[in-house]
Amino acid sequence: MTLMNFFGKTCGFIGYALQYACITHCTFEYIGDFVMCSGPSMEPTLESNNILLTEHISPRLQKLRRGDIIIAKSPSNPRQNICKRIKGLPGDKVRGNFPKRSQVVPRGHVWLEGDNSSNSADSRIYGPVPAGLIRSRVVCRVWPLDKITSLAA
Repeated sequence: MTLMNFFGKTCGFIGYALQYACITHCTFEYIGDFVMCSGPSMEPTLESNNILLTEHISPRLQKLRRGDIIIAKSPSNPRQNICKRIKGLPGDKVRGNFPKRSQVVPRGHVWLEGDNSSNSADSRIYGPVPAGLIRSRVVCRVWPLDKITSLAA
């Protein structure tokens, strides 16, 4: 094998590897990805260490619905992602943290709550969440294998 032949094959391999990396990045960034859930806020629906398949198209097209489970940036800590259920859309009247006091979800925001209301930091604490913080919508649980199920609303 000559040096030129070796160089050509090496460049070809690097080209394929870069193409694969670009396709993988675009898929995970714009179409969907896998997320590991942690914490008790979505129990019993989701438990810690469940792996979820999510899609990024619905949030970008603003096609989210009440009841969808979403992954979003935490309003109180942008380095952390949260997994919550949409309980209110813009214009909905929701009950906040104060008894007998309700508020209307403003345009461009959603009301998020965990299924485990006694152990969830959610919109009842930090109020309506900007829709721009929503990263993806949960489609299904894929791990553990014995609990694979669709979670789309």
